[in-house]
Amino acid sequence: MRIICRECGGKSSIQKTNRISVDYSELYLSCNNPECGHTFVWKGGYSHTLSPSAKTSTQLAIDLLKALPPNQRQELKQQLNLL
Repeated sequence: MRIICRECGGKSSIQKTNRISVDYSELYLSCNNPECGHTFVWKGGYSHTLSPSAKTSTQLAIDLLKALPPNQRQELKQQLNLL
């Protein structure tokens, strides 16, 4: 991502990122032009999905189950049988 300095139009570099939430961050930037030296904060966040994830909730659950050790997996199967 390229963020342009609003003062001189030059390229800026991210110095620090403050992640407020999963969908929102503040980027602390400084202009790369030594004659400018402008520092500023850019705020940005998630807008909307263009193409949904290929991982469905079912697939995510299966992946989580596969990551469990065998004894925990067996425990979970027994608990689900009680439902």
